[in-house]
Amino acid sequence: MKKLTLIISIVLIGLFMTQCTKQTVEAPVAKKIPKELTAHGDTRIDNYFWMNQRDNDEVIAHLNAENDYTDQVMKHTNRLQKKLYKEMVGRIKQDDETVPYKENGYFYYRRYEEGGEYPIYARKAGSLDNDEEVMLNVNQMAEGHEFYQVRGLNISTNNNLLAFGVDTVSRRKYTLHVKDLTTGEILDDKIPNTTGSSVWANDNKTLFYTVKDSTLRPHKIFKHVLGTDPATDVEVYHEFDNTFSTFVYKSKTDKYIIIGSYSTLSTEYRLLNADDPNGEFKVFNPREKDHEYQIAHFEDKFYIVTNWKAKNFRLMETAENATSDYNWKEVIAHRDDVLLEDIDIFRDYLVVSERKEGLINLRIINQHDKSEYYMEFDEDAYLVYATDNYEFNTELLRFRYTSLTTPFTTYDYNMNTKERELLKQNEVLGKFDPNDYQSERIYATADDGTKIPISLVYKKGLKKDGTNPLLLYGYGSYGSSLETYFGSHRLSLLDRGFVYAIAHIRGGQEMGRWWYEDGKLLKKKNTFTDFIDCAEFLIDERFTNSDKIFAVGGSAGGLLVGAVANMAPELFKGIVAAVPWVDVVTTMLDDTIPLTTSEYDEWGNPNEKKYYDYMLSYSPYDNVTAKNYPAMLVTTGLHDSQVQYFEPAKWVAKLRELKTDDNLLIFKINMDFGHGGASGRFERYKELALEYAFMFDQVGIKK
Repeated sequence: MKKLTLIISIVLIGLFMTQCTKQTVEAPVAKKIPKELTAHGDTRIDNYFWMNQRDNDEVIAHLNAENDYTDQVMKHTNRLQKKLYKEMVGRIKQDDETVPYKENGYFYYRRYEEGGEYPIYARKAGSLDNDEEVMLNVNQMAEGHEFYQVRGLNISTNNNLLAFGVDTVSRRKYTLHVKDLTTGEILDDKIPNTTGSSVWANDNKTLFYTVKDSTLRPHKIFKHVLGTDPATDVEVYHEFDNTFSTFVYKSKTDKYIIIGSYSTLSTEYRLLNADDPNGEFKVFNPREKDHEYQIAHFEDKFYIVTNWKAKNFRLMETAENATSDYNWKEVIAHRDDVLLEDIDIFRDYLVVSERKEGLINLRIINQHDKSEYYMEFDEDAYLVYATDNYEFNTELLRFRYTSLTTPFTTYDYNMNTKERELLKQNEVLGKFDPNDYQSERIYATADDGTKIPISLVYKKGLKKDGTNPLLLYGYGSYGSSLETYFGSHRLSLLDRGFVYAIAHIRGGQEMGRWWYEDGKLLKKKNTFTDFIDCAEFLIDERFTNSDKIFAVGGSAGGLLVGAVANMAPELFKGIVAAVPWVDVVTTMLDDTIPLTTSEYDEWGNPNEKKYYDYMLSYSPYDNVTAKNYPAMLVTTGLHDSQVQYFEPAKWVAKLRELKTDDNLLIFKINMDFGHGGASGRFERYKELALEYAFMFDQVGIKK
C-alpha cells in the first residue's frame, strides 16, 4: 500500500512540475517603438516596425527568444513529435525513383538513395537497359550547406551540356552553372542572381536566362555564350513595367525561343528562331489590359489559349507568320461552365485540360480528322494532369492521377487505342489500405447563396457525432485551385480520428474564372467569409465542433486564417499560420518589397484610397484587438523571399500585447530557410510534426 501511495505521489508531482513549467515559462515581450505610417490622411501607429531589420542584433535576439519559448512550451510534446516524424518518414520509400521519360533520345529520371535527403538526377541513352549516367548527385553537392536547392535542369540540343541553377540561401536567387556531360566538368561559366531557369539555342553554345532586380522581380533576359565572361553578356530584353515579370523558354518543337512577360491579368510573348540566337525577338501579340494568353507552336501555326472575349478562356489558332490577334481563328469556343486551363501538343493529337465543377478533365482531339473524346475516371473527386510529355512524335500521353485516398499514380495512355498502362503508383510503406478511408465532396452555402465545395477525407467508421477533431485547410488567392491529392503524411491525422477538409473558397479557380474574380480586389472578403461558412457548415453537419476544429493556411492562406482569427475567433480551437502574409497594407505600400507592384491587380493598389480602406478593413495585423483568440502556431523563415519574416514577427508581438486569453501562442522561425521551408526530402517533416503535435496537444491526443 505504501509503495502504491509513493508511486501515485511521484506521478502527481511529475504532473504538477510539468504544469508549473508550462505556466512559468514567459513568452517574449517585444519592445515598442512607435512608428507613424500615414496615407490618405490616415495615420497608423506601428509599434513593431523596427523588426524590419534582418541584420539587427536585437531582431535576431528576439527571434531566437521566440524559438526558445516555443521549444520550452512544446517540450512535453518532443516524444510525440519524434514519433510523428518517424511515422511520416517511415511511409516513404527511401530508395525510390521517378518513372523515366524520353526526350531527344535519352531517358531521364530522378532517384533517391537510402538516407539521402536530396535527389540524384540521371539518364540512360537510347534504352533503359543501358548504363546509368549520373548528371547531378545533389547529396554530394549539398554537403556543408544548411539549405541547398537545384532547379531548372536544361539539356542542350546535342545532349552534351547541362545548365542548372543553385540556391544555398533559400532566397530564390539562383546561380547558373553549366556542366559538360561528356567530361563531367563544371565549366567556369557562373552566372549569379537568376531565376535558375535557362534555355539553350540550337547552336549548343548560347544560353538565354533571366535575372532579378532588388525586389526579386525577374526583369531582364540576357544571352550568354559559353566561354565568355558573364559580365559581358548581352541584354536581349528588359521589362521596364514593374507590375510585370519576365521569363524565357523553348517551344516543344524546338523551333522558337520565347520570352514571356506577365502581370496578374496580362501577358505578352516574343519569338526568336532558335537557329538564330543573334537575331531579334519579335512580339507575338502586344500586351493589352486584362488580356491573358499562352501559345504553343505546331507545324506552321500557333495554338493560343486566350481569355480575349472569353472569361473562361477559349482555344484559337493562327499562322506562324501572322500572329496578331486579328488573325486568330477559333478552335474551341468559350463556355460559361468550363474553364480551359492548358493544352499539350503532339504530332497527331491535341490534349486539352479543362476544369468543370472543380475537376480537371482531359479532352483528346485528333489533329487530322478533329474527332475527339474525354478520358474517364471513376472517383467523385480527384486530380489528373498531363506531365513529362516532351516527345512530339508519339501517340502516348503521360499523365498522373491521384485523389485523397489514391497515391500518385503514373500512366502512359495510347491516344489511338485508348489503352492505359500503369507505370507506377507511389508506394506507401506500412499498413496502408486505401479502402480504409473515405473521401467525399459536400457543399456549404455562403450568405449570398453561393455553394462552396468542401473535399473531405477520414477513416471509415467515423461517427458524425460532433466530437471529431478536424483540420480545415484553405488558400483562396491568385486563382490557384486547391487540388484533391493524396498525402501519406495525412494518415497520421486520419488514423488518430481527424477529419481532413479542403475549403474550395472563392479566390481560387475551382469553379471557373468568375470564382477567382469573386475573391479578389474589392471582393476579397468573400474568401474569408466563405471559409467561415465552411467551418460553420462542418460543425452543423456534426463532423466536428468549435472546440476541435483547426484552421490551417500558408502564405496567402496565412492571410486567410489571420483574417478569420479576427473575424470569428470563437469558431476555432486553434490556428496554424505558415509563412503568413498578414501586414497587407504596409507591404503593399512598399514597392521595394518583393511581389508588391506585380500584385496590384490581385489586391489593389493602396495608393488609391478605395483599395487602402478596403485592405485596412481586413489586414490581420491592423485588425488585432483586445479579445480572446484561438491557440495559434505561427511559422516563418528568416530568408523568406515571398513573405518577409517581419510580418509574422510583428503580428505575433501585437497578438501577445493585446489578446485577452491564456491560449497558447507560439512562433517558430526557421533561421536557415525561406518560404518553402527546408530543402531536404525528409527535413520538412520535422516542421509538419510540430504542427501536428500542436493540434494534438490542444485536443488531448497524447500519442
